[in-house]
Amino acid sequence: MTLCTTKTIEITRCKRRKVQVNFNGGEITSDAGALLLKLADKKTGLTKRIAINDQRCQGKIDHGASDLLRQRVYALALGYEDLNDHTTLRKDTVIQTAVGSDKGLASSSTLCRFENAADRQLCWNINKAFVEVFIESFKKPPQEIILDFDATDDPVHGEQIGRFFHGYYKHYCFLPLYVFCGKHLLAAYLRPSNIDPAYGAWSILKLLSARLREVWPKVKIIFRVDSGFCRHLMMNWCDKNNIGYIIGIARNARIEQLAKPLIQKAKEQFEVEGKKQRLFGDMRYAADTWKYERRLVVKAEHTAKGRNPRFIVTNLPGNSQRLYEKLYCARGEAENMIKAQQLDLFADRTSCMNWVPNQLRMLLSGLAYTLIETIRRLSLKNTDLEKASCGTIRLKIFKIGAIVLKNTRRIQLLLSSAYPYQKMFYKISYLLGAT
Repeated sequence: MTLCTTKTIEITRCKRRKVQVNFNGGEITSDAGALLLKLADKKTGLTKRIAINDQRCQGKIDHGASDLLRQRVYALALGYEDLNDHTTLRKDTVIQTAVGSDKGLASSSTLCRFENAADRQLCWNINKAFVEVFIESFKKPPQEIILDFDATDDPVHGEQIGRFFHGYYKHYCFLPLYVFCGKHLLAAYLRPSNIDPAYGAWSILKLLSARLREVWPKVKIIFRVDSGFCRHLMMNWCDKNNIGYIIGIARNARIEQLAKPLIQKAKEQFEVEGKKQRLFGDMRYAADTWKYERRLVVKAEHTAKGRNPRFIVTNLPGNSQRLYEKLYCARGEAENMIKAQQLDLFADRTSCMNWVPNQLRMLLSGLAYTLIETIRRLSLKNTDLEKASCGTIRLKIFKIGAIVLKNTRRIQLLLSSAYPYQKMFYKISYLLGAT
């Protein structure tokens, strides 16, 4: 059925009045907050610093490669995951203004060609931009930084290149690797799922630590990961290069035998007191492939469901309970940020047939995430949105209705008078550089 978008229809009634709807409102936007993304982008220089090898004939194009990149990233931040959305979104004056254009933006087919023309160098440049923005976010060198590495599943959309069944996740998927420091995204690396979960982590760790110590020679770097990344060669390298590590290690019969006294003690205390017991201790351990013994922190937990021991290997000093509860368990925040990438910013929309375009889509979501985190970091401290999800920030400060008035001298947005966060919008704008 073909619908006429200029037709007026009656939706309901309110008292004696008819409630009618049509699409004849003219220049109206529902994304006035897109201009905040432009301010955040300008503040960090995020998209500007990404070099793009544009092999198109420059005399025959209407949209520069940087504009295509910004158009795609801003749209993801605003909640538009599909290229088809740009069929109409390209006509939105506010999106055009945010991108830096005074005419219609690129069509969905142009954006599709842009993604499929991407090469590995562009992906490298985007990851490099993440790191440089992170470095520039510090006014003075930090004393310590913690690098969280984590992998996740990314379900495939069909018979795609790199499609494999994963036994743990029990479906066909990719296995992307993310690296965070606090809330900063430092790397996003798409991988097939038929590999070692730690594949590529060592190379990324070496590259990151080299760059960070180039600008901060005295910074203490800590590598924090779960048991999927427990590899003795990586730990050897960390020991040689003064990199701290705190890594989960899978249980085995030998480790549990060494920890048996503490595990038994937790069981006995539970039987006496009738409530959950958590005891912590240290021991020395070396697997057959390890060159030397390392420190293992033991968490001997016993509940009504039975025993639940956990182990971590570390070269860090300090109290075992503090290391486990305060330092190691904090890595769970990285999992929340990966969820933000996938659920709020569509990093799992890897539906292209070829590999590099899918890697690019993952990175475009990372760029959108970085802009939103820039807004959070610079302008949302001590507000209700300081700890809000990316989706909530989008809803509260990006999705704003506005009438657009445009002439040869200026573009003016008349935002909704009923918008409940007017003071916050002004505050954010000023802190990001508005005048």
